[in-house]
Amino acid sequence: MFTGDQSGDWLFEALFRYGFANQPRSTHRGDGLTLIDAVIIAAVRCAPPDNKPSPMELRNCRVFLRRELEILSSRRVVVTLGQIAFRSFLLAWSENGRALPDRTLRFSHGGEWDLGDGVTLVSSYHPSRQNTQTGRLTRSMFHRIFRRARSLLDSIALAALASWWLMTAHLAIA
Repeated sequence: MFTGDQSGDWLFEALFRYGFANQPRSTHRGDGLTLIDAVIIAAVRCAPPDNKPSPMELRNCRVFLRRELEILSSRRVVVTLGQIAFRSFLLAWSENGRALPDRTLRFSHGGEWDLGDGVTLVSSYHPSRQNTQTGRLTRSMFHRIFRRARSLLDSIALAALASWWLMTAHLAIA
């Protein structure tokens, strides 16, 4: 996922800079990229027209997202990239029986919420061409998200339990 496109260039460089990846680029499957204390999961598993998944596509893929949320029990920080990922995560989280601190959570870049049980949600704009080329998302804004994720993880007493998730609506599957 994200391998070989502009969004991936932004993402893997930030992951590497803040210690979540062993290299700053990923160009193809098997290129040696290893994530550290990180997992990347997707809200949608196909490539819809114009990168805009329909409500039906989101609903059909949510079963996979819900299962991944159940399996990845050592999560401590969840980073969502974009509003679609943010909404998808919140819906899957609540469908899995997890409480939300407030039913009216609103997406914002750099938003941060305590979900209870030691889990923090951090939201970011997606590093799409539209967001990066218009200046809506700058590298320094994007890096602040991952610097915060690292800071949150580093503050956890039992580092062996620390992990974070990157949740995105990006559609490429490796």
